[in-house]
Amino acid sequence: MDKIGHKRGLLALSPVALLLVVYMVGSLVIGDFYAIPIAVAFIVAAIYGLCLLRGKSMRQRIDLFSEGAAHRDIMYMVWIFCIAGIFAATAKAMGAADAIVALTLKAVPTHFLPAGIFVAACFVSLSIGTSVGTIVALAPMVTALAEQLGCDVGWLISIVVGGAFFGDNLSFISDTTIAATQSQGCKMSDKFRTNFIIVLPAAIATLCIYLFGNQLGGVEVAVDGLNSEWYRMLPYLLVIGLALTGINVLVVLLAGIVLAVVIGLFAGSFDLPGIAAAFTDGVGSMYEIILISLLAGGLMSIVKSLGGFDYLITSLGERIRSRRGAEGVVALLTALTNLCTANNTIAIITTGSVAKQLSERYSIPARKTASLMDIASCCVQGILPYGAQVLMAAGLAGISPIDILLCLYYPMLLGVMVVLSILFQFPRSTR
Repeated sequence: MDKIGHKRGLLALSPVALLLVVYMVGSLVIGDFYAIPIAVAFIVAAIYGLCLLRGKSMRQRIDLFSEGAAHRDIMYMVWIFCIAGIFAATAKAMGAADAIVALTLKAVPTHFLPAGIFVAACFVSLSIGTSVGTIVALAPMVTALAEQLGCDVGWLISIVVGGAFFGDNLSFISDTTIAATQSQGCKMSDKFRTNFIIVLPAAIATLCIYLFGNQLGGVEVAVDGLNSEWYRMLPYLLVIGLALTGINVLVVLLAGIVLAVVIGLFAGSFDLPGIAAAFTDGVGSMYEIILISLLAGGLMSIVKSLGGFDYLITSLGERIRSRRGAEGVVALLTALTNLCTANNTIAIITTGSVAKQLSERYSIPARKTASLMDIASCCVQGILPYGAQVLMAAGLAGISPIDILLCLYYPMLLGVMVVLSILFQFPRSTR
């Protein structure tokens, strides 16, 4: 890795800084987080990034941007966005949303719904090992619940997103777990135990917030007017059940769509033109999310080409004086890389080799290094307005990502636990 100068490194990272300034600072100055669409901020940052690519023709710059936008991981997410949108719209059109709302409100006391949603999201994500899959499975149902209860949709959806990252961080089949353990050469079981000790207080604190500080204490909802035939909620149950088996999320969603269409036709909920309309509405609801994903992939390709990631890795590695400092750099490096890539698995893979060198030099147990990388990446990914998980949840709920971010207690508490784990050096281990 060639050493990149301070000035060149900061310039390479400046497109990401501009993105955040245009979106966050601009919204704060105006006093309205809806005034500046995040897609506009990405376009401004992308144009600026293209201008930084010296020595290349405009066609070469556009090609570089397009290669990043068309990366296979980005295109895979685009497919998921489209199919998820179709599933959510079709299931709602055939009455699945009303059915799940009515039956849930009859079976579960309203006061316990937030805590129950969090536990369910934790369980599903731990079982299937993917936060995106968990959000796809649960967000449509929770959105319907929030609308019927008359509460803040963003608040209830944020519970799903937080619980989704619980399993993403701990599951043995999670991409982040596999990447972290493989890069550090430690056993998954060792990393799990270390992770669990760090994240458990955050999970318990979050659960207490939903049990004792929720917004649904005195809400009474009439469910008599809702369509509550049990068979109408089968598409949701099928999606959750298949997701728990580990089947590819696209296959899961397609199966849910087929079942929703069949039930809707036989129940008279819609006809063939109605199905086409639901499909169109579903894809249309994901338009902005798809655009943001493509712009993010292209922008990160520019930052990488400029040497931004290499600069982060080398500059932070030079500022270490102790084991505590080394652990802090591992977590910070992973977090900053995740901020730039908007992908926690890629962030771990990118920083894995440097983190391993630091852990060996400062005698940090491999399990602790892997755990810090995994938790730090999930913490940042969980609060990124342009991260796939938040975008997916916002798209399915039909709200702004900012509506979700303000209520994401679990990822925020994860960040606190990472800092405490480094400062107080727990859990203690010599291996």
